[in-house]
Amino acid sequence: MSVYEALRTHILDGDLPPGTPLVEAALAKRLGVSRTPIREALRRLEQDTLVERVHRGLQVRARSPAEILEIYEVRIVLEGTAARAASQRFTEIDRIRLRQLAASLAQRQSAPSQELAALNLQFHKAIWQASHNQTLIDVLERLHVHLYRYPDTTYALPGRAQSSLEEHEELMDAIFSGAGDRAATIASQHMTIARDLRLDMWASDPASLPL
Repeated sequence: MSVYEALRTHILDGDLPPGTPLVEAALAKRLGVSRTPIREALRRLEQDTLVERVHRGLQVRARSPAEILEIYEVRIVLEGTAARAASQRFTEIDRIRLRQLAASLAQRQSAPSQELAALNLQFHKAIWQASHNQTLIDVLERLHVHLYRYPDTTYALPGRAQSSLEEHEELMDAIFSGAGDRAATIASQHMTIARDLRLDMWASDPASLPL
């Protein structure tokens, strides 16, 4: 694992929490390397917007409701684009994969919320893959990196697992019927609901900033 990958993993896993100062000498000692690869890694992490520059140097990017809004402003559009493209390009394998994932979510409604969230992500990634647009997939994958920094999930909210399941069924029906505009609208509305729930969770518990 490279120095960049190691630091990125520490940030995403929360070993380096938001707001942690990133001092080259301390990081070099922690990872047992010189300061040169640390400096290069921090430069790349700043480009990834996982690290931010503040008056006293660099730190792990802080969490905020503004960031949630920024992420979802983009995700709402891109998920709609992916759903529209999927409705025109999905293969039989894509159809089978999506149906299987939806069935797994339906069968595991009583599973822990984090398990449901992981399955939900697989479902959305299957839609991305069904778009058969690698550039779009790459951008959505990169965007998800930022959501990964918010470890809690809306699946912990009462009734969310069921309502999400119903939204997924509507979305699949639109995709598999080739209704591109309807699929895009449903996907965008689905993400808008997710955004609003996350912001409600932030308002009720600012310390957690949930995903």
